[in-house]
Amino acid sequence: MLAYIVRRLLLMLPTLFGIMLVNFAVLQFMPGGPVEQVIAQITGTAVDATARVSGGGGELAGQQAQLDPSRGSEVASKYRGARGLDPKLIADLERQFGLDKPAGERFFTMMVNYLAFDFGQSFFRDRSVVGLVIDKLPVSISLGLWTTLIVYLVSIPLGIAKAVRDGSRFDLWTSTAIVVGYAIPGFLFAVLLIVLFAGGSFFSIFPLRGIISDNWRELSWGALVLDYFWHMTLPILTMVLGGFATLTILTKNSFLEEIGKHYVMTARAKGLSEARVLYGHVFRNAMLIVIAGFPAAFIGVLFTGSLLIEVIFSLDGLGLLGFEAALNRDYPVVLGTLYVFTLIGLVMGLIGDLMYVAVDPRIDFESREV
Repeated sequence: MLAYIVRRLLLMLPTLFGIMLVNFAVLQFMPGGPVEQVIAQITGTAVDATARVSGGGGELAGQQAQLDPSRGSEVASKYRGARGLDPKLIADLERQFGLDKPAGERFFTMMVNYLAFDFGQSFFRDRSVVGLVIDKLPVSISLGLWTTLIVYLVSIPLGIAKAVRDGSRFDLWTSTAIVVGYAIPGFLFAVLLIVLFAGGSFFSIFPLRGIISDNWRELSWGALVLDYFWHMTLPILTMVLGGFATLTILTKNSFLEEIGKHYVMTARAKGLSEARVLYGHVFRNAMLIVIAGFPAAFIGVLFTGSLLIEVIFSLDGLGLLGFEAALNRDYPVVLGTLYVFTLIGLVMGLIGDLMYVAVDPRIDFESREV
C-alpha cells in the first residue's frame, strides 16, 4: 500500500502543474486584465464603481492622470481605454502587477512560490491571498460540511428502505419526490425559501443574510450556537435539496446488487433474520462505494456548489471570493485559490482510495496501475 501512496503522491505533481499551466494560459488571453481594470477607474469608465482597489495598482489608480489624446498611441493598441494616458503610467502599472516580465518567467516564478505556499498579495485588496482564504473558509466549510452530513444521514437510510421495498408504493412515491427535488434549481428553491420564511411575503422566521448576527460578541456560547444554526438553516436546506437524488439512488442500487448475490441467499437459508442479513452482511459491501465517496462529495459541495447560495444569502465565503476575483481579474486570488483547491482535491482523491481499503481490506491497490 505504501508504494501505491508514493506513486499517487508523485503523480499529483505533474497533474497539479498541468492544471495550473492551462489556467494560467487561459488568463493571459482573457480581456479586461488588471491593468485595464485600473485604467477604467482612472478614466472613469469602470462598470463597478464600488470596486475595492488597494495595494498593487491602487496607488497609481488614485493618482490624477493627465489625459492627452496625442499620447499613448502605442499602449492604446495593447490596452483598451489607454489612449491619452502617459505610457510611463502604463509601464508602472505593468511593473506593479508583475506583467512587465514574459509569461513563461512569470509562470515559473509563480510555481516556485506556490510550492512554498507563498501565494502573494491580492491586486485589489490590501490582503494576502492566504489571509483572504482563511477569512472566507469558515463559511464555505459550514455549508459543505453540514450539507454533506445531512445528505448522507438521510440518503443512506432512505436508499436502504427503497431497496428493501423495491417496486412498492413507497419506492415509487419517494423516487418521484427525489426526482422533483433534484430537478428544481438550487437558486430557485433559495428564492422560494426566502419568500416563505425570510420576510418575503409570508413569514419572517429566519434571517436573510450573514452567518451570525451583528451582536454576536454579546451572546453567550449557547446563544451563539443557536444563532449560527438559525442563520444557516435556509442556505443548508437549499443545498441539501439537490444532493439527495444521486446518493439515494446509488445506495439503493448498491443494496439491490448485493441482495441478489449468493452469499445473501446462503445466509437466509441458514435461518438468519432479515435484519442480520441486511445489516450484518449486505451493509458493509453495499456501503463500500458510498462511504469511500464521502471526501469527494464534501469537496464537490465545498468548492463548486455554494456560489449562488452565498450570493443569494449574502454569505461571504470562498465561492463569492472566487467570483469577485474572476470579475476583477485578481490573478493572485484566482490562481492561488485554484492551486489550493486542486491540491486538496487530489489529496482527497487519495484519501477516498484509502477509505476503500479501510472499509474492505480485501481491496489491494498495490497491483493496480495508477
